[in-house]
Amino acid sequence: MKQPIFQSVFADDWDKLPPVMHKHYANRPFSNDIITAKGKMTIEFGWFIAIILPFLRLFGALVPYKGENIPVTVQFLSEPTTAAFGLKRTFYLPDKKPHIFFSRIFQIKDNEMIEFMPSGIGWRHEFLFKDNKVILQHKGYALRLFGKIIPFPISLFLGKGHAEEEALSDDQFRMRMTITHPLFGKVYEYRGRFTITDMTQCEA
Repeated sequence: MKQPIFQSVFADDWDKLPPVMHKHYANRPFSNDIITAKGKMTIEFGWFIAIILPFLRLFGALVPYKGENIPVTVQFLSEPTTAAFGLKRTFYLPDKKPHIFFSRIFQIKDNEMIEFMPSGIGWRHEFLFKDNKVILQHKGYALRLFGKIIPFPISLFLGKGHAEEEALSDDQFRMRMTITHPLFGKVYEYRGRFTITDMTQCEA
């Protein structure tokens, strides 16, 4: 039986993860595994993000809407032909059609990962388990061109991402993702709590 994608990412810390994180990161590579989490999120951002919203929409980066207690369904998706970890986030915003934010995460080496948006822009980060939290630590941005990953030095313009996930029970966790600009401070945040509601695992 295949090992989960993230077992090698967390390495010796895999066995230390709380049960909900084992469920969260249970997807296996080259399979049809689907893990579903449902919850509510709050999205906040200031004037800087508001100005560059057209850029963000063009590149499919972030969620370009504000709101509190927005119902969200997240599917963690494996693929039969790759070792990618897909995230399909569906935001049910009031008075709008559901907004889908999709990305795919690939392992570069060890605990270093890159999350690609549909545009080909990627966020490089390290996965850590520290102080009983899963932490995604910023390593920069990159572009995928002709199958190669090329550094894309826009941290000084866009800011640095940071995310944390913390277990609340065997089935629930809370998460927070922020972007902090070197001049303007925290410019974007989304946070919420989720319940793992379904785990569909089958061989590809």
